[in-house]
Amino acid sequence: MDAAQYIRRHHRHNPGRQQCASAVVKHITAPVDIVWSLVRRFDQPQNYKPFVSRCTMRGDLNIGSVREVDVKSGLPATTSTERLERLDDTEHILSVKIVGGDHRLKNYSSILTVHPEVTEGRSGTLVIESFVVDIPNGNTKDETCYFVKALINCNLKSLSDISERMAVQDKI
Repeated sequence: MDAAQYIRRHHRHNPGRQQCASAVVKHITAPVDIVWSLVRRFDQPQNYKPFVSRCTMRGDLNIGSVREVDVKSGLPATTSTERLERLDDTEHILSVKIVGGDHRLKNYSSILTVHPEVTEGRSGTLVIESFVVDIPNGNTKDETCYFVKALINCNLKSLSDISERMAVQDKI
């Protein structure tokens, strides 16, 4: 399957009139098990998300669990409260909904999937993260999507760097 087929299958969002939705695709030169081991840790987003300084869990790692995330300075936020909507270790799907915090990402929901792929004979991973979010007053749909996609691109670049480093260390 290609990215478009995965998006149609796993990344269904129904944006309202005052919402934007989009998806970001990243190819990572590391096996899917390494990438998934980082992504699936709902309780430790700081392991690959550069803007997260700390995470405190309320509950265990079951559907409905909530995490309180402290955001590093430089972003227009300091905290985010997020609920685990789906964690599927077979299909490699993580879905999170933001339920509070001091930021402008209202009604934000994301789906992140990881898929094995082979590139140039090497084991790799296709990562897709899609989202839907309200468009804040005073912003356009394009501005909102651009901002969220920039954050996701940063997170996925970091995920790629860390996963690829881990893959190299596994070969040593």
